[in-house]
Amino acid sequence: MWLLDANIDVRVCEILAEFGVDSRTAESFGWKELSNGNLVAAAVENGFTCLLTRDRLFGESAARTLKQFPAFAIVVIQLKQQKWPAYGQDFRRAWEREPIVPSAGRCIAWPNPS
Repeated sequence: MWLLDANIDVRVCEILAEFGVDSRTAESFGWKELSNGNLVAAAVENGFTCLLTRDRLFGESAARTLKQFPAFAIVVIQLKQQKWPAYGQDFRRAWEREPIVPSAGRCIAWPNPS
């Protein structure tokens, strides 16, 4: 199961469901205010295997966090910030070109620049 950070539109869960990915939002668990390390710890304790975030600084601190939770993966979403439904359409198109493939113990950027 994947967790969407508070900076990812909650409607991305619907798109992920279309592609067979079970996901939830940090906000739905009351985790909106948790710091990065605490968010990952809470996610792991609740059975999540991957976090999607737009927070590029999270990627910088990910190395420390992933040492504590090596089975967990972090994906930094690099799509242009825009209003819904344009963001949702861009997310769907990017997924169709290159689905997200989390890698345990790693922080990756998605989609890869082409």
